[in-house]
Amino acid sequence: MKKFLTVLCALLLTLPFKSLFAEEPAARDIVDKSYEASKVPGSEAVSVMTIIDSKGRKRVRKVAQATKLFDNGDTEKKIIRFLSPADVKGTGLLTYDYEKKDDDMWLYMPALRKTRRIISSEKAKSFMGSEFSYADVTPPALDDFTYKKLGEEKVRDVLCWKIEIVPKNDDVADENGFSKKISFVGKKDFVTRKAIYYDLDGELHKELSVNKIKEIDPKNKKFRAVDLIMVNKQNGRKSTLIIEKIEVTPDIKDEFFTIRYLEKQ
Repeated sequence: MKKFLTVLCALLLTLPFKSLFAEEPAARDIVDKSYEASKVPGSEAVSVMTIIDSKGRKRVRKVAQATKLFDNGDTEKKIIRFLSPADVKGTGLLTYDYEKKDDDMWLYMPALRKTRRIISSEKAKSFMGSEFSYADVTPPALDDFTYKKLGEEKVRDVLCWKIEIVPKNDDVADENGFSKKISFVGKKDFVTRKAIYYDLDGELHKELSVNKIKEIDPKNKKFRAVDLIMVNKQNGRKSTLIIEKIEVTPDIKDEFFTIRYLEKQ
């Protein structure tokens, strides 16, 4: 028996160290799984967006949203339409989030009865006067960034990977509006709990906090953030987004995700 244990120990010592323990995913894989954790075949939601200026004055907007996966899940299409107040009612945004190429985005302004395409150089701009940008509305192309683990940190008692995300070049940085982003991704569910953005000069710009997460598809372990706040650290403004109702609806109609429907009143 003693001889057997000696041989066994010698054998174990010759094996690669990493084979003896579960290997953690790479930083890029963590971010990829984080995006996948929120994808469902189709969904519908009603939300309230509150825009708060530096003096505490508020503007409240009610928003409807629908999403659907196409191309075997490689493309997620999303339509957002403002329901109130009157000055923004009917305004809509249609996005096609592609897996491996730049997204397509169209904005419809009912006052002008005109739809215009959002070009890459505009994606860093404010979305409807909020602290969320057009780039925040859809996930970026993952190949446009580099990823690095910075350790672990708890966010609201949830242990998270701390991931540094850096644009690969100036064009990508300009398009997304940040030189660096630090994301905090839950180790158990791959859901993002917080994100810190640095502007093009490397200064702290915005901080996203996720106050509540809902498991909208328990069978497939799919989650959505339903209470978020984006704080602009430079001008004191902030915007909240609270999803009041959300349902998984795989059979949602394809026609909802067309420019024709976007312009429908």
